Amino acid sequence: MRTAFHEELDAIQATLVTMGEMVAVAVVRSTEALLKADIKLAESVIADDEKLDTIQHDLEARAINLMARQQPVAQDLRILVTSLRMSADLERMGDLCHHVAKLARMRYPNVSVPAELIPTIEEMGATAVKIINKSTHVVKTQDLQAAIEIETDDDEMDKLHRALFVALLDDSWSHGIETAIDMTLLGRYYERCADHAVSIARRVYFLVKGEYASESQPAL
Repeated sequence: MRTAFHEELDAIQATLVTMGEMVAVAVVRSTEALLKADIKLAESVIADDEKLDTIQHDLEARAINLMARQQPVAQDLRILVTSLRMSADLERMGDLCHHVAKLARMRYPNVSVPAELIPTIEEMGATAVKIINKSTHVVKTQDLQAAIEIETDDDEMDKLHRALFVALLDDSWSHGIETAIDMTLLGRYYERCADHAVSIARRVYFLVKGEYASESQPAL
């Protein structure tokens, strides 16, 4: 009985890893759709978000069913509770990629991003993918060193986010209010994706240690 239970816990962890991999792909594809005004790619990202939602709902149902049947305690309970929360983070990250793709679709056939901001948005997308991939690695391996490093990796995204605002507030901005709003929202989407990945890393740390790492936590 307990062997079957732990196999189900392992299956939930594997689902979280799959979701993380799907989100990383969604960031890459939504960024490409945005910067190349690729309407077909944007539509595919939007459609794939429904698949991620379905996986998250299924994981949630499985976890709740396990709680009801097995009444887990201690670390087993922490696994299920943190899995529910991590799946919600991943589902929200998928929604944010959906928003990026919708912006690409809304401004089609034009490229949504002004030429001078393309390098910043490309870097934000690449940084988001790096952080998401690392958080997926953390879920898969429970690598606490990597979990702590993600906090520092997120600083890179915060710097890019601030740089975007500097450009938007510069007196030389010539692209109008509508584009400024688009860029403000876009920056927020990438920044929040990274924040959710940080949240996942923190939850894995809690899962292993039974407590949350301090922001001043030294490297392991």
